[in-house]
Amino acid sequence: MSDMEPPLLIVTGLAGAGKSTAIKVLEDLGWEVVDNLPVSLLGALLGTPRPHGAEARPLAVGLDSRSRGFEPAALVRKLKDLREGGGREVGVLFLDCAGAELERRFSESRRRHPLADDRPVADGIARERELLEPLRRWADHVVDTTNYNSNDLQHEIRRRFRLGAISEPVLTVTSFGFSRGLPRNADLVFDMRFLQNPHWVPTLKPKTGLDADVAAYVAADPAYAAAVGQIEALLLTLLPRYAAEGKSQISIAIGCTGGRHRSVHVAERIASTLRTHGHSPILTHRNLDSAPQDGLEGAPPPAPAAAR
Repeated sequence: MSDMEPPLLIVTGLAGAGKSTAIKVLEDLGWEVVDNLPVSLLGALLGTPRPHGAEARPLAVGLDSRSRGFEPAALVRKLKDLREGGGREVGVLFLDCAGAELERRFSESRRRHPLADDRPVADGIARERELLEPLRRWADHVVDTTNYNSNDLQHEIRRRFRLGAISEPVLTVTSFGFSRGLPRNADLVFDMRFLQNPHWVPTLKPKTGLDADVAAYVAADPAYAAAVGQIEALLLTLLPRYAAEGKSQISIAIGCTGGRHRSVHVAERIASTLRTHGHSPILTHRNLDSAPQDGLEGAPPPAPAAAR
């Protein structure tokens, strides 16, 4: 196993160029993030051991002209020493932007430039650009956000700094009963109440969708194979798109009336299918332990017509 420490990325640049957006995206991607750290504490931060059992994650530190003790030339020397000392990959992400566009952004937000409290914004931009030039020259990644909106910048940061599996959205599949309310914050809800209901079969009623005979009964419904197969195909199409758009959590809710039979089995099947295709869903059954109640299940199905 390598003795290398996780990479360090300094995120800096001109005020208004998008540092806050970049820091937030890096955090969503799984980076450990510290913003506006006093420069004198950088060494202490790097020397602080991780909490016991915590996963080693790349570290992004946001520094700019507002940071206490911020001297770009001195910071470059410190970063050079860290890089030459080995044991850790060190990089700089510099966010640049044209002066006219920065003036427009400050005008729209009605914020003061940090280096121009009592002067025109253009003066502060010019002073900051001169101050940051040593960092810009030394940066590994320079991103000019002049023609970027926030969404464009998020895509660019994700393209450059995603971490593989750790950057994938947290995916949750939950079974539930409509009679007990919808799950909060569900992104996608699928209703299984069109399937034949095991609740009305006396031998299946006390069981759940985790039992093989209940699963077989649900799967025997003529609409089951086509409907569930199309739901799975839809999810396999959507999930990569959600990830590409930067969604950090995706919640899929599978419902039936009571949340004990049909939804449980279908949620189990869908989670298994997603795992087969490389996803890692967290599977939960919200109402699995709820007591079966006839009053919540609606009317029983009509009895089959007597044979003549």
